[in-house]
Amino acid sequence: MAICFHLNKYLSLHLSQNINATHFQFKELHLSIKFFIKKVGMEREHHSSQEMIFGIHPIIETIEAGKEIEKVLIQKELKSPSLIELASLCNRHKIPMVRVPIEKINRITKKAHQGVLAFVSAISYASLDNIISVAYEQGKNPFILVLDRITDVRNLGAIVRTAECVGIDAIVIPDKNTARLGSDAFKTSAGALSRVAICRERNLKGTLQYLKNNGLQIIGCTEKSDKIIYEVDYDSPLAIVMGSEEDGISPECLRMCDEQVKIPMYGKIGSLNVSVATGVILYEAVRKRN
Repeated sequence: MAICFHLNKYLSLHLSQNINATHFQFKELHLSIKFFIKKVGMEREHHSSQEMIFGIHPIIETIEAGKEIEKVLIQKELKSPSLIELASLCNRHKIPMVRVPIEKINRITKKAHQGVLAFVSAISYASLDNIISVAYEQGKNPFILVLDRITDVRNLGAIVRTAECVGIDAIVIPDKNTARLGSDAFKTSAGALSRVAICRERNLKGTLQYLKNNGLQIIGCTEKSDKIIYEVDYDSPLAIVMGSEEDGISPECLRMCDEQVKIPMYGKIGSLNVSVATGVILYEAVRKRN
């Protein structure tokens, strides 16, 4: 019903502006409609395999029961005393809350959601403090991978798979602007998501400073550098930072890096897919650490 409503609205608007539309324009309109229907269907399908909870009180109870929540979506105009309680709880547990138009929630589910929707996390997040402490206690140099705004779920899954293969101690992701760790990520990671410690942090800049304070060298992989990956030392306690598919490592995170390195490119294409690039630098690090 929601698709039909939006489709009728779109048709009425478009046709009222194109009374004398040509055959070519109608064909173009037909393709636009097909794309619209496909997009709405894909968005609903993307979330269908992930457990969701609807309503403020059920979400509060789920959080208090200790279950991991990936994200909470809240209708923009919604206000209530219970919502203040939910916001406080989410803040305490570092759960991202996002205000969205009601139409977005309606596209995700047809159920009675009362303007509030939560995604249950497929994994349990680890404590970065504990990861670092345990590594030092075992006489190891910590080996951490920091992912800055990796939003493609297949790239993220492939990166996790490679990280598990090289023996990464933990992967750090931001609490926002990152791919959802659902069934698609699990499938692409070949199960590695259940074997690698994932740490979700609110402030990556602060997290990088914490790692530096604990003796880790921060190396950022960026095409903006003049130094190549073979020219630095990876033997010390180490965190490697990889940036988003669109614009790389954010400027604030790049400034936190002790070293900035690039992967040499000899062809005509200027960059690698981020999951491939991550594999290249991780195995260079492993080669030198061993």
